[in-house]
Amino acid sequence: MMQLNSLVKNNKKKIRVGRGIGSGRGKTSSRGHKGQKSRSGVAIKSFEGGQMPLYRRLPKRGFKSFNKNKTAILNLSKIQKIFEKNKNVLKNSLDLKTLKDKNLVNKRYLKLKILGTGDIKENIEINANFASKQAIQKIEKAGGKLNILKK
Repeated sequence: MMQLNSLVKNNKKKIRVGRGIGSGRGKTSSRGHKGQKSRSGVAIKSFEGGQMPLYRRLPKRGFKSFNKNKTAILNLSKIQKIFEKNKNVLKNSLDLKTLKDKNLVNKRYLKLKILGTGDIKENIEINANFASKQAIQKIEKAGGKLNILKK
């Protein structure tokens, strides 16, 4: 069943304030008498008359972590592309140090995480700090080995 509102047209006219006594919205145009809010150009949303505003009375919450994004994330599809491009440079083993040395990941990363998106055809040995279950299965299926490093 269709909604009744969608079938009925909106025939209400817009109320035009300040158009004389007979309109019912004349003279002060529903703004009351005098005062700051009756004037045009008023912006007093969080102003509390000189009192310390609420947004400054409440304490700051949370913090910005300086250690965020210290983990390099690599998908299996990316690893496959790396091996296709640098087959003679990388000797069937992959870890964060070699990736940094070859400028394949940024030097700021401290840990390496392997995710399972894509496929890998090479049988390679990977040393990483973290790996998803899907990534482990796909690497072992291709004949490779994944070592999870522990600190």
